[in-house]
Order: sequence, then C-alpha cells, then structure tokens
Amino acid sequence: MLRMQEEKVGYLAVSLGYFKTLFSAPGHSTSSEIPAEERARIGMGDGLIRFSVGLDNDIERTWQTIRGILDELGIEGRK
Repeated sequence: MLRMQEEKVGYLAVSLGYFKTLFSAPGHSTSSEIPAEERARIGMGDGLIRFSVGLDNDIERTWQTIRGILDELGIEGRK
C-alpha cells in the first residue's frame, strides 16, 4: 500500500466509502476483531489488501498503475 501511495494512485483507508481510490488491509483494521485462526480459515491473510478504484481523473491509468505495482512486487491479485 505504501508503494501505491508513493505513486499517488490512492490513499490508505479504513473504509472504502469515498470517491477517490482507496486501499484497506482488513486483517489489520475493519476485521481485526476476528480471531487470527478464523481469518486464516476464510482466506483473509495478513497480506490481504482491498482496494476500490475511485472516480479519479483517469480510472484506466489508475488501475494500470496499481496492476503494475502489484506485478513489480510479485503480488498476484484476484479480480
């Protein structure tokens, strides 16, 4: 998430309810009250990142930048 913020494609957020591109790590924020064993059982690992591509100036460019950063870091995403 830090790398994406450095590229200025979005902001770290607790909630994804905003019109800009936002990132969230639910295992460390909104779902942190769920026991670690339960989070692991349902596939919510510590590395899970949720993001919402917002109504930025160029949504396609924003998505391609995020995708490029994930590829650069060797992170496979789910669509």
